[in-house]
Amino acid sequence: MPSEPAPLLQNRLEVHDRKQFEIKLEYQPSGADDETRYLVEMFLFVPNSLNIDAETYPRADFYADIHNYVRFTTPVMSLEELLSSASSPLANLEAWLTTGAGTEAEIVYQAKLLCCIFRGALRRFAKVVDGRCEPPAASSLSEADCAALQRIVLGSQEAVTRVLERFRAWTKATAGLRLQEKTRASFRLVDEYMSLTVEQYFRKAVADMDSLPRSGVYIEPRKALMNTVILEETYRKDNQLRSVLSPTGDNEEYMHRIGFLKKFCMNILFLSARRKGKRQGWEEVLFAFAAGLAMAFATAVAFWAQARFPQVSLNFFLIVVLGYMAKDRIKEGLRRIFSSFASRHLFDRMAEIVDPVTKKTLGTLEERVDYGRLVKVPEEIASLRRLDDFITVSQGELAESVIRYQKEIVLDAELLPRTQRGLTGVTDIIRFNVERFLRDMDDPELALEYVDLEDFSVGRVKAAKSYQVDLAFRFTTDEADQEKVSVQLVRLVLDRNGIKRMLRLIPEQPSQPRRPEPYRDAA
Repeated sequence: MPSEPAPLLQNRLEVHDRKQFEIKLEYQPSGADDETRYLVEMFLFVPNSLNIDAETYPRADFYADIHNYVRFTTPVMSLEELLSSASSPLANLEAWLTTGAGTEAEIVYQAKLLCCIFRGALRRFAKVVDGRCEPPAASSLSEADCAALQRIVLGSQEAVTRVLERFRAWTKATAGLRLQEKTRASFRLVDEYMSLTVEQYFRKAVADMDSLPRSGVYIEPRKALMNTVILEETYRKDNQLRSVLSPTGDNEEYMHRIGFLKKFCMNILFLSARRKGKRQGWEEVLFAFAAGLAMAFATAVAFWAQARFPQVSLNFFLIVVLGYMAKDRIKEGLRRIFSSFASRHLFDRMAEIVDPVTKKTLGTLEERVDYGRLVKVPEEIASLRRLDDFITVSQGELAESVIRYQKEIVLDAELLPRTQRGLTGVTDIIRFNVERFLRDMDDPELALEYVDLEDFSVGRVKAAKSYQVDLAFRFTTDEADQEKVSVQLVRLVLDRNGIKRMLRLIPEQPSQPRRPEPYRDAA
């Protein structure tokens, strides 16, 4: 039975750290049209007490707080496909030993691609284990469910061991070949990151099993995973690698190597964004038009004065001066009018999405930010917010600042790489820094007076001071003349130290009260 096509757009919202939240967007054109268009809109509803508006938080500062990564979506292959498929990077590496077809750069690319796909397969394995071991699911596991979990864990552990053995056997087989030292170093780094990836996701899987009993059939999967983790740690020690966890140290070197190796292995997927000043060019045209209109007025006044008065006269002199003054004001007035027009109808920034390997332009990316009166909140967003009593009552009584961030992506389906599973998608990761929002906040902890009812003594209790910022999203996809729109509403709870938590606001169900709940997955 053929698998269902992937959605055109998937998203995930999460807190990255105390100062940043992250939006992960996965664009997946189906190929039904030459172009697929995506529009992502984020509305920030900020309390006025935070002093955030167009003057205190201008566009340049807003864009400085956004960190953007655009890359190809990691190709999807299971661990079994990595071992058996003739198109897997592992098979391509092994075939290269016999054919010798391909440059060293292409072989390094295949090794990195193997690492990326391997990491994706392990991440999916960890998600499956987590889903089966969450407290509600774990308490209702049947014998068949336990057996299935055991098969998944042991099967994945065996497949991981075989992938590592084959890749390391291939690496040893290249020892007799004449390769550049940089190429050999790349193979070693890929090997180290694959080892660390196994450790990371197998440890996570064992941690997720914490809700399961520590006896009977639940012991063997844990032992199998941790034995593999210990073997990989020993392997790195034997090869004198410093990426080994220390129970007593600060593990700074460990974290640094993981970060570097991740960037090194995944850089083959990253795309470059080549900036272009589209709005600036149109603004210059409009400003030139404003200057021309002002000059035409001044010239007309000069011609009229010349026909009416002698050139060497006080009247002629005064009229020409007044005409110049009016011309200057007309020019500045038209510049403001055209600049306002441009801000309403043109994007602030534009970039071309370029594949750094093929140098092909895969699509375009445009962004804009609007403030206050320029922002028209869509009805579907406003209706979502009206489900909250605080917001319903405060609208029109308690002021708030509204900021809209728009991002439009147009992808050319004909230029995207194709795999056996279809077109390769594009992943867009946006990290937004909220540090500017914290500047005008009060202290995060307060002391409130408390009266003991027994002896009426007065004491103090601790109270936490926080602020709530609503984030509303509208996602629009347009492909083959079919437009789909979806909306989401989340709430950031902030204090002066940063983000405390993110809440997903669930729409009210019939006859059920609506409550915020801790945010897990918005996809």
